[in-house]
Amino acid sequence: MVVLAASICTKGGKGVISRQFREMPRARIEGLLASFPKLTSAGQQHTTIETEHVRYVYQPLDELYMVLITNRQSNILQDIDTLHLFARVVSDICHSTDEREILRNSFELLSAFDEIVSLGYRENVNLAQVKSITEMESHEEKIQEIIARNKEQEAKEELKRRAKQLEMQKKEMLKRGSGTSFGSSFGQSINRPSSYAEPQVQTSFEEGIRSTYSSSPTPSPSKAKGMQLGRKQKGADLFEAVKNEVGFDDVSEKASVRSTSISKVPVESVHLSINEKISLQANRDGGLENLEVKGDLELTISDPNMTRIKISVRAVDDGNLQLKTHPNVDKKLFSTDSIIALKNPGKGFPVNQPLGVLRWRFITKDETSIPLSINCWPSPAGDGTIDVNIEYELENENQEFKDVVISIPLPPVGNPVVGDVDGHYEVNRQTRSLEWQLPIIDASNKQGSLEFNIAGEDVNVFFPVGVSFISEKMICDIDVLDVIHSESGASVTFSKEKILSAEEYHVV
Repeated sequence: MVVLAASICTKGGKGVISRQFREMPRARIEGLLASFPKLTSAGQQHTTIETEHVRYVYQPLDELYMVLITNRQSNILQDIDTLHLFARVVSDICHSTDEREILRNSFELLSAFDEIVSLGYRENVNLAQVKSITEMESHEEKIQEIIARNKEQEAKEELKRRAKQLEMQKKEMLKRGSGTSFGSSFGQSINRPSSYAEPQVQTSFEEGIRSTYSSSPTPSPSKAKGMQLGRKQKGADLFEAVKNEVGFDDVSEKASVRSTSISKVPVESVHLSINEKISLQANRDGGLENLEVKGDLELTISDPNMTRIKISVRAVDDGNLQLKTHPNVDKKLFSTDSIIALKNPGKGFPVNQPLGVLRWRFITKDETSIPLSINCWPSPAGDGTIDVNIEYELENENQEFKDVVISIPLPPVGNPVVGDVDGHYEVNRQTRSLEWQLPIIDASNKQGSLEFNIAGEDVNVFFPVGVSFISEKMICDIDVLDVIHSESGASVTFSKEKILSAEEYHVV
C-alpha cells in the first residue's frame, strides 16, 4: 500500500491538518480534500471512494473526517486497518474531536502520524508503541532524576543533623545558664512557690476557617508529619540557620500553609502536647482492612519550680485501647485514679526536656470507626477515556478535619478534564496525581464530590487513593483535665495543644 497523505478535514472539505508522505504540492492536497465531500453520498455506509487517480479511505470524527488518500493499487484491507489506528491516535491525544482541539494538539498528532506511516508505507506499530515513542521516555533521564532525588534527600538529612546538633548546643547553654545541673532522666526539685494561680487552660481554635472556598487553586498542603507545633517553632529557626550552610535552599511553602491552619497555643511553663497519628487502609468497596491510632502525651516544663506535679487525665479504656505509661510513672496511681505522677515523690520531672509520659494504641476492624470515608468510581466512557467520580463523607459529625488533600493517581499520559468539584484542585506533575484540596471538612461540610475525565482504559490505575489531613479533635477520648502541684495541692496554670494527623490513609 502507498499512503499519499493523512488528513483531518471538515465536512465541507476544509483541511484542518494534513501530513503528506509523498512529495505533493499544497494546492494538490487542498484540491483533493475540497472535492472529497462532493463524492460522498448521504445515507451511504461506505468508507472508501475511488476516483480516476486516488482512493479516499475515511472515517467520521463527530463533525470532522479522518481521511487517508492512497493510490488505487493499495491494499484496501490494510488501508482500513491503518485508518482505524489513525482514528484511535486522534482520540487518545485529543479530549474532543473539534477543530480547535485538533489544532491545539497538531504537533503531537503530526508526530504520531509520522510513526504510523513512513514514506507512504505502514510501519508495524500499534497504539501502545506509538504512545511510547511519542512520549520519548529516556532511561538516562530517569537515572538523572533518581540521582537528583537522592542528592535532595541527602541534603535534607544533613540539614536535620545540623539542626539537631544546634538544638543540643542550645540546651547545653540553657543548662549552664541556669546554674543547676539536672540528670539525664529527672531533675532536682526546687522549693515550691508561695502561691499558685487558679488553673487556666490555654486552648484555641482558628476562627474564620469555615470561609467560602477559593475558586483559584492554591498550593497543596504538605504531607509532612511534624505536627507538634509547640516544639517545631524552634526547629524552624534552626532550619533557617543552617539551610545555606548545607546548600539546601528550597524552603517548602506548603509546610507553612499547613502550619497556619492549626492555631498556635501560648506556651506556659507547664506545656502538654497530645498527638495522634492514624493509619487506615480501606478497600474500594467501602470495607475496612485495618485501622490503627497511635498517640502520646508529652510534657515540657520550663520552670524549675514546677517539676513536682501531678497530671489528671481522662483516658477511657474501651477494650480496644492499650495504654502505657513512662517507666518512672506510678502505674498503680494511674490505673486507679487516671493521674500521672512520679513513683519517687522526692524527684521532679526534667526541665527543658520534652518527656513522653503516656502512650496509647487503638486497633480495630470495625467499619463504623472509619472517620472519613472515600469512594472512588472510575467508569470507562467507551471512547478510550474514563469518567472518574470521587466522593468523601464525614462519618462522625463531631470530628473536624483541616487542610484535607485527597490524592488520586492518574494514568501516565493525558490531562484530566475536571467537571463539578467541591473545593479546589491541582495536578501534581511530579507524582502524576490529581490533588483534591478541601480547607475543612466538618458537620456543615460533611459531603462533597469531584468529577473528571481522562484518557485511558485501566480503572485500577486510580488506586490507591491517599488522604492527608490534620485536626485538633482526637480519635481516642484522651485529654488533660488538670495539673496539680504535688506538695501544695494547688492547681497549676498549664497550656496544651492537640494534633491529629494522617500517617497512612489509603483506599486500595
